[in-house]
Amino acid sequence: MARKTANDDPLAPLTLAVGQEELLLDRAVREVVAAARAADADTDVRDLTPDQLQPGTLAELTSPSLFAERKVVVVRAAQDLSADTVKDVKAYLVSPAEEITLVLLHAGGAKGKGLLDAARKAGAREVACPKMTKPADRLAFVRGEFRGLGRSATPEACQALVDAIGSDLRELASAVSQLVADVEGTIDEAVVARYYTGRAEASSFTVADRAVEGRAAEALEALRWSLATGVAPVLITSALAQGVRAIGKLSSARGGRPADLARELGMPPWKIDRVRQQMRGWTPDGVAVALRAVAEADAGVKGGGDDPEYALEKAVVIIARAARSRGRG
Repeated sequence: MARKTANDDPLAPLTLAVGQEELLLDRAVREVVAAARAADADTDVRDLTPDQLQPGTLAELTSPSLFAERKVVVVRAAQDLSADTVKDVKAYLVSPAEEITLVLLHAGGAKGKGLLDAARKAGAREVACPKMTKPADRLAFVRGEFRGLGRSATPEACQALVDAIGSDLRELASAVSQLVADVEGTIDEAVVARYYTGRAEASSFTVADRAVEGRAAEALEALRWSLATGVAPVLITSALAQGVRAIGKLSSARGGRPADLARELGMPPWKIDRVRQQMRGWTPDGVAVALRAVAEADAGVKGGGDDPEYALEKAVVIIARAARSRGRG
C-alpha cells in the first residue's frame, strides 16, 4: 500500500503523492478529498492536469474567498508543469493559503525534480505510490487490502489471488472487494480457486490459455461461459494480455532452467513450463498482432465500444490465429 510520512494529516496544507502507480495516486487524492468534505461538506475540489494549470491559475484558485470556503486543488503529473507554472507553485509553497489543501501528484523521476525538492523542503505530507513490479510487493498489497477491509485471508489464498489475477492493482483490489462482499469468515485458497481458478469453463485464464494455444473454438466456448457466469470482461482482457505477454517474454529470453527463467521474467517456475508448451506456434509478428488485439479489446470493454462481448470474441479469434502463425507464411 502507499507509504506515508510522519505527518499523516490529510488536511495538511500540502500533500505530495510520489510514484507511478495510478491506483495509489488516485487513493491519495480520494483520502484528502474525503477528509476535506468530512470537515466541510461544501468543499470545492479542483482536479487539474498540467495543461489546465497555466501561469496565474494557481494564484486565482488560492486567492481569499468572500465565503472562506475550503478547497482542495489537485495537480496531476506535476513533473510536466511548465517552468513559469512551477515558479508559481514554488512561490505558493512559501506561504500556503488557509482552508486550502494542495495535492501534487509527481512521478518521482528526474523530470521536475526541482518542484519535488521544493515541496519536500516546504514540509509536505508525502505519500509514496511506487509501481509494484515485484511479486512480493503485490502479495503484500493483497494482504493489506484484506486487513484494510477488516477480513482475514490465509497466506495461500493471497498468493493464489496474485497468481490468478496478475499485476494490475485495480483488478487485485476489485477481486479482494468481491471476495469480502461475497464470502463470510476467513478466505482460504479453496474460495479463491472457486472464484478465479476453480471451474475451468468459468475461468478467464482458461479463455486465455485456449486462445494462446490456438484453440479458437474452445476459447470462444470458455469465453461465453465465463461471461454468462458473471466473470468481469476486464478480468478476461487482463488474462489475455498476461498470456500473450508471457509468450513474448519467454520467446525473447535466453535458454535456461525454469527456475532461472522464473527469476529473470518474474514468473513462477510452473508457468515457465506451461508457456513453453504454448509458444510453439508463435512468431514475433504474431505476438505483436495479438497484443494489438488485446489493446483494442481492452478499450472496447472499458467503454470505447458498444459491445464488450464482441470485442472479446474478436480478440480471442485473432490471438488464436496468431498462435498458429509459425509455418503459415
